[in-house]
Amino acid sequence: MSESDPVSIPATVVSLTTSFRLVPSAAVPVIIDCVLASTGLAPSSLFKSLLDAFSNLTKDLLKDGNAKLESDCSSYIMSYTTALCCLIKNPGTEANALQSFIWRGFLPLLKIINTNNHELINQMAELLCDVVVENHKWELIEATLVPFSLRAMGLSMGLLQSEELAIYQWSRDSFIQRLNNESSDRNVDQFVTLLESGSVPLSTACHILTSLVVAALKSCQAIESAEQLRAVGWHSAENFARNVLLALSDMAVRMLSQCPEHRSCASRLLLPCIFRALDALSSFEVSVHGLTFIFTRDYFLRKIWKCCSSLFSHGPLERQEAYWILSLYLPHFFHSEGCENVAVQNGADDFDIREEQLFWDEMRRGLVDKDALVRKQSLHILKISLGHYSCKLSEESQGCTVVSDTNAGDKNGSMAHGMTKRGQWAEKEAKSLGVGQICNSSEPFLNCQQRWAAFLLLYEMLEEYGAHLVEAAWTHQISLLLQFSWTPDSNMDHVGRGVYQFQMEALEGIFSWLAVLWERGFCHENPQVRCLIMQSFLGINWENNGNCAKLVPESFILGPFIQGLNDAVHHKDFGLKGVYSSETIKGASKFLCQFSSYFSSRERVAFICSLASVAKHDSFGRAGLMALAVCIASAACGTETHCDGEDQWCEASSRNTVQVEFAQENLLQNRSADLLDALRIVLERSKQHFNANYRLRVSEKVLEAASSVMFTYDVPLDLLLHFISSVPREFTDYGGMLRQKVQQWFYGSSAKSCSSNPFSLELQDFKNLCDFPQRFIRHHHSPGSFISFDDDDLDAWGFEAQRWARVFFLIVTEDCHLEPMFTFLQNYGINICTGKSDVDWVPLKFLILILSLVQELQIGQEKSTYYTADVRMETEASMTTILDHLSAPTNYTVFEKFTGPFIHILEELVSFTKLACSIFWSSPKINDVILPSSIKGKLGGPSQRRLASSTATSVLQAILSVKTVASISSWCAHLKNDVSLDAAFTFLWNFSWKVISSPVYDSETGAEIHLAAYEVLVPVLKALCTAFCPLAFDMIMTHNKSAITNGGDKPLLDPLVLNFLQNINDLLAVGVLARSRRAVLMNWKWLCLDSLLSIPYYIIENGVCLGSTFPFFSDAALKSVFVDLVESLENAGESSVLPILRSVRLVLGLFCSGRMRMFVSSCDGVDTQMMLQLVHSSWILHVSCNKRRVAPIAALLSSVLHSSLFGDLNMHRTGNTEQGPLKWFIERILDEGLKSPRTIRLAALHLTGLWLLYPKTIKYYVKELKLLSLYGSVAFDEDFEAELTENHDARKEVSLLAKSPDPELAEAFINTEMYARVSVAVLFYKLADLADMLKIVKESEDAQAALDSGKLFLLELLDSAINDKDLAKELYKKYSAIHRRKVRAWQMICVLSRFVDEDIVQQVTSSLHICLCRNNLPAVRQYLETFAIQIYLAFPSLAGEQLISIFHDYNMRPQALSSYVFIASHVILHANEASVQLKHLVELLPPMIPFLTSHHHSLRAFTQLLVYQVLYKLMPAFDPSNSDDMPLEKKCFMDLKSYLTENYDCVRLRASMEAIFDAFDPNYSATPNGIFTARNEELDFECVPKSLMEQVITFLNDAREDLRYSMAKDVMTIKNESLTAGETFKDVESSAKADEERLFAQISKDAYLDFQKKVTLHKHERQDTDGTTSMVNAEFCKSLLEIEKEDELLNSMVQSRITAMERIRESRQSFILVASLLDRIPNLAGLARTCEVFKAGGLAVADASIVNDKQFQLISVTAEKWVPLIEVPVHSMKVYLEKKKREGFSILGLEQTANSVPLDKYSFPTKTVLVLGHEKEGIPVDIIHILDACIEIPQLGVIRSLNVHVSGAIALWEYTRQQRCKQY
Repeated sequence: MSESDPVSIPATVVSLTTSFRLVPSAAVPVIIDCVLASTGLAPSSLFKSLLDAFSNLTKDLLKDGNAKLESDCSSYIMSYTTALCCLIKNPGTEANALQSFIWRGFLPLLKIINTNNHELINQMAELLCDVVVENHKWELIEATLVPFSLRAMGLSMGLLQSEELAIYQWSRDSFIQRLNNESSDRNVDQFVTLLESGSVPLSTACHILTSLVVAALKSCQAIESAEQLRAVGWHSAENFARNVLLALSDMAVRMLSQCPEHRSCASRLLLPCIFRALDALSSFEVSVHGLTFIFTRDYFLRKIWKCCSSLFSHGPLERQEAYWILSLYLPHFFHSEGCENVAVQNGADDFDIREEQLFWDEMRRGLVDKDALVRKQSLHILKISLGHYSCKLSEESQGCTVVSDTNAGDKNGSMAHGMTKRGQWAEKEAKSLGVGQICNSSEPFLNCQQRWAAFLLLYEMLEEYGAHLVEAAWTHQISLLLQFSWTPDSNMDHVGRGVYQFQMEALEGIFSWLAVLWERGFCHENPQVRCLIMQSFLGINWENNGNCAKLVPESFILGPFIQGLNDAVHHKDFGLKGVYSSETIKGASKFLCQFSSYFSSRERVAFICSLASVAKHDSFGRAGLMALAVCIASAACGTETHCDGEDQWCEASSRNTVQVEFAQENLLQNRSADLLDALRIVLERSKQHFNANYRLRVSEKVLEAASSVMFTYDVPLDLLLHFISSVPREFTDYGGMLRQKVQQWFYGSSAKSCSSNPFSLELQDFKNLCDFPQRFIRHHHSPGSFISFDDDDLDAWGFEAQRWARVFFLIVTEDCHLEPMFTFLQNYGINICTGKSDVDWVPLKFLILILSLVQELQIGQEKSTYYTADVRMETEASMTTILDHLSAPTNYTVFEKFTGPFIHILEELVSFTKLACSIFWSSPKINDVILPSSIKGKLGGPSQRRLASSTATSVLQAILSVKTVASISSWCAHLKNDVSLDAAFTFLWNFSWKVISSPVYDSETGAEIHLAAYEVLVPVLKALCTAFCPLAFDMIMTHNKSAITNGGDKPLLDPLVLNFLQNINDLLAVGVLARSRRAVLMNWKWLCLDSLLSIPYYIIENGVCLGSTFPFFSDAALKSVFVDLVESLENAGESSVLPILRSVRLVLGLFCSGRMRMFVSSCDGVDTQMMLQLVHSSWILHVSCNKRRVAPIAALLSSVLHSSLFGDLNMHRTGNTEQGPLKWFIERILDEGLKSPRTIRLAALHLTGLWLLYPKTIKYYVKELKLLSLYGSVAFDEDFEAELTENHDARKEVSLLAKSPDPELAEAFINTEMYARVSVAVLFYKLADLADMLKIVKESEDAQAALDSGKLFLLELLDSAINDKDLAKELYKKYSAIHRRKVRAWQMICVLSRFVDEDIVQQVTSSLHICLCRNNLPAVRQYLETFAIQIYLAFPSLAGEQLISIFHDYNMRPQALSSYVFIASHVILHANEASVQLKHLVELLPPMIPFLTSHHHSLRAFTQLLVYQVLYKLMPAFDPSNSDDMPLEKKCFMDLKSYLTENYDCVRLRASMEAIFDAFDPNYSATPNGIFTARNEELDFECVPKSLMEQVITFLNDAREDLRYSMAKDVMTIKNESLTAGETFKDVESSAKADEERLFAQISKDAYLDFQKKVTLHKHERQDTDGTTSMVNAEFCKSLLEIEKEDELLNSMVQSRITAMERIRESRQSFILVASLLDRIPNLAGLARTCEVFKAGGLAVADASIVNDKQFQLISVTAEKWVPLIEVPVHSMKVYLEKKKREGFSILGLEQTANSVPLDKYSFPTKTVLVLGHEKEGIPVDIIHILDACIEIPQLGVIRSLNVHVSGAIALWEYTRQQRCKQY
């Protein structure tokens, strides 16, 4: 075939292209050589033809814009490209072949290759580099491929052309111009077409250029001689590498500031190549356009560090990218042949990243990051940098020797004796990891290298290992680091040393790295580790070790340390028994004292401000906030503050010294606002926690801090008032625990002020306080201008005035302090109506000030009365303290002194109020005005007034003036009956009548003004009803005569009440008010009605004498009010609930109460139908309330379950089967109470009181009583206690409930889940007392009802104990719900034992014996025993009758016999009469004696203890002289007594039981006080004390454990003595045995291929054959032949099996799963099974012997026998992966990284190695660097992680799916 043959070349091309699809690329060069040799074709012709065909192929693919080269034709393309490259390298090919290949084949191919097809791209790049290196075409590549690739990179960043001074100009025009000069027109046209079709993908361009640079450098390094350099053109390769390296460096820096895709390409592709190149070319010169540039490694590293510094501050993904760059950067930066060379290279002028402080700060930040991957990267980077540093310090550390194990053991030998077994084991493991082996034996302290080693070991312990190893490592390493820190020479001068040397040579640097360890420990996932690190930190003796405390970074204290203290795991005992402290808080207090002691005054103030400000930004739990408050106080005082529950303050001298220092420097002038505001936030945070004692402790610490760092005169008054007002007022009011402390702070500051400046006025602080009213009421404005204000303004002024009034009465301690206030009131009060006031706002603010004073006086009087009454119940010591609080002027005389000034200005105030009230009735017609939209109200806020600005101002002034007159009048009337008050009360009554009788306006403005009048009517009626007097009676009579025209007489208040209801209902019916305003009016309606209905009650309470009895209400009026109330209950608003329910209670009291009947004319009472309506409406109201507040619940109970109605039996049962209204309501309220603890507690309190008043009603509520007795819920409700403490309405409503029969128990248990049954127990105990009256009064109905109800309830509980599913259960867990119900039931049965009478005693004892014979825990059984003792003590004849027969039943359970022994012994000991006791002794003691020999140890010991008590107390002392005359039985008992008295074990048993046995009193144990007395014990379980049987069992178990321990100790001693001599031999023997086992395992592994062909006879068989005949020999040979045939057959079967297995292995996929990082057997076994299912090529594990594990074999189900297992230890993973990469495998990692590709979007190469990460930490950073790509599984759920076995299975299936798609 000739070359000119036109047909031969196309045919050859077709044949070759067909073969390319069938053969691998490795075989293509041989095929090409064969074709060239056989056909004689010229290489150029064949190349052109193949290139044309290849170009057409790529053009077809390029036409489809969305087409990408699929992986199924990758091998075809690769073979085709290999052929072209092979021809290019052929000497017969034209010189421009490579250029044609690049333009027409290579670049178009790069555009269509999938960027994820790394395998094909790698192969293409290798082919091109091979061609370029062999043909030395570097200049051609620089002219073509390099600019084109750089253009692709530039265009991706939005650059249209390169810089003017760039080496490569890659703009479109420069390309065309260069090609016009160098190429043909065809090449130019091809290139233009190529440019128009788009650029190469960014990652592909980067990959090609980096591959070329690496190839150029390798070609340079491969040259050995100068002749070779000149021959091969080495200089062009070196120039190429330099030029491209410079261009790539510039591109990399640009790309790092771009999007994540560009950063990923720069960091994953460009930078690794650049760094490797810089190892060879550290600096070089480059000429560009006639200019020479010097490129150095130092210059480039500076730019990279600048980029990393910028990435640190952008975000978490950018930070991870920067860490990745540093992990690439540092190994090459530190790469050298030796430490000396690096030291020379990195001279003073070279860039050293370790000299950048930002680098170390970022490393510390990364080591404590929440992301585990970031922490791993930071640790990896730190290790790289420190590895180089340790090399530099090698000379410094000469002479450092590793401590031998023997020395280490000797050094710590003293510790081992006090360590537990767990601790010794942990220490041993820690030593195996290097702990304790870094100390220099010749020097006492660690050098820098050793400190870094200690730090890294500790950090890795925290990251990788368990709590026990952390504990062991921490004990060794941290002590070494801190030991260095405490040396006297540690404060060395580090000036002149580098930043990296400063890190572990300076104390500040050491503590900054220690802070990293502490912070990482504080946020560790393991709570045990967190506790360990915190205890270690606080356990450091900071006081005795120099000034190390001040070296702890302040940022660490303000951040991680305070957050660590907020961790509840450090405060396990916090709040127990009322102690709000912990050992952690105490330690933190000591540390902060020491830390702040080194501060200057200014620094301390700044630090406390920062510390307190933490509460603004972070949320704190109870313990955390307490710890913060204690730390603030400790830092402020500078000395230790105690947290042990005692209220101790810092020493006065120390505090005064600090304060003088502050005063001298005058520091708080500028920072007082910030400091007090931060402290106030802490106080506000404490109010979120409801426990009063807790809030007290926090407030105390905050006040302690404030008083320690500032004077009150240094703080602006407004700030001081705001701060003090933030303290919960229960602590600063009269009798408050902090009242005296605030006064000491205030007057201490004033005293210091006077002493420091003798010319200052006395008590400057108090003078400023007294001057506040004048400053407050003054407001300057232009004359004649109108000033308007609204409710918000009044609220703001009111809060300001209230704060001042509260602090004023808090500070006042002497009578003279009141004189300035009296003078102010008189001066401004008499001028309020005369026009002599300075400005228009003076009257309004003056009224606000008076209201604040009156409110504070009322609170003070209430507190004073409460604490004065409480003093009588306190001890003498506490009485003295409280009397000091209530000393003058805080007693009654102070309140009287204010009445004078108030009465003096009252007349002027009334005159002013009359003028102001003219707005209410000035005009009958008030027109509406257009109001601004903002006045309509705020969403979710209070309803706004719908009034114009001027009208609203006048209305508010009228409201405030009337409130002031009403408040002063009411206040003065309670303290003093003065005639001068008549005018004020006359005005108030006239005002009330006028408001009630005013017509209703039909305009919105008129209705709003009328609404305001009703608003002010509330305080007016409240004042009038509380101070009702004969004058009021006369005025009402006068008004009634003028209102009633027909001359008839009506009840006194009927006109007032009926007119009020009529007018207010008319105002509601008009419909001109907005909906929100109607709700406000309804609230005023019920408040006014509450006051009107209360008038008769106040008359009786105040003892007002009216002269004659006259009805106040008619029956019709009350029923009308009742109907209105019931109709409004269902739709009542939250603010109206209390007044409505109070009104209901008042109406029912007027209807039904005997003493209130005189105020109602012709009263018919309340019938059942009325009550049904009430209970239904009330129930709807209750269930509609979202919040269960104490006050509404208590009001509901006291209103609906009114005591006056409860005695009516018709209200409980209307027929034989029908429920009465009260029964209906009680059932539902208790059922609902099961979900609301406070509801059921309040219901139990009220109902038990009512049942005690009316015992006849109990028979209807047996079911409810049982529910209350067995009820149990949450143990403590802090909100309940807080409401009772802080809410006046809650206290008042609870006080109106029925009184508890036992107030002491009620107070102790009201806030616990036990109160329901405690109240029932107290009820029946009191009913038993009432039933005992039948012995005196035979015909008492209440006593008989009490007895009957007690019997009924007792029989009901006993029946439940026998038949109830839960109460009758015998198998149940301790402390379970069933256990608790049983305890509750039998506790109540014990209380009911007093109701057992002759008629039911047999039934009761029968039930009792059934329960005693059942299996019950000791906590339950002790109550059965107590109940039985009570029965037999009450009915002595039953004891012998029933117990003797039981003792003779020897098959009874030992547990039941123990109970009967206990019962019988106490019946004997506690018999009421001597004769009865003797009878019991004779009858019951002998049957108990056999149990002393019982085989059951607990019964035997229990009987010994009880029999001894009987003998000891009832038998006289033994007299040996009379032993001969003593009867046998008596002698036996006396000897028994002697044995039990003197035997050592019996004495031990009694000693441990004595307290329990002596404390048991069967009579007291059956009372409520006896049952519920264990509440404060450590084990608080249903108030159950530890029973005698439990104590006996505990004693026996302890004795048994002691015996076992002694025996085990003896055995171990004997064993150690016997094995000491042979210890060496044992080691040798065990080693030989291990070798033998390994050899056996290897033999077993190959056993299936090893068969015995030669038969060897045993000795006796040989002897037999010697004497046999030839016939036998022939038969024997025949048998041998048959055996050999069978062997051959078996061998052939095995060989065929082996062949089949090899065929199976060959058919496996080219997929290898690397699981060497995994260590959990279930995951490895599951992966083996998965690999076998999907025919994976292999599974790499760290230890192949794991297949012998039973758990592995159980899960893998023989998969390990089929799937190829490869043993790749963790330390060999890098070598293995690099080997596989050289074999053509793509190395992938299944890991979530910033650049990981979703699994469903990744195209797997055919040859894939997939690396799986560790179950917890993932893939290490050094392994990630080797990976070609990372893939991740897309996740959509909340949990963001999958099990590693599941993840590997998903990835393997996706690979299998893609490979199957290629085949079909």
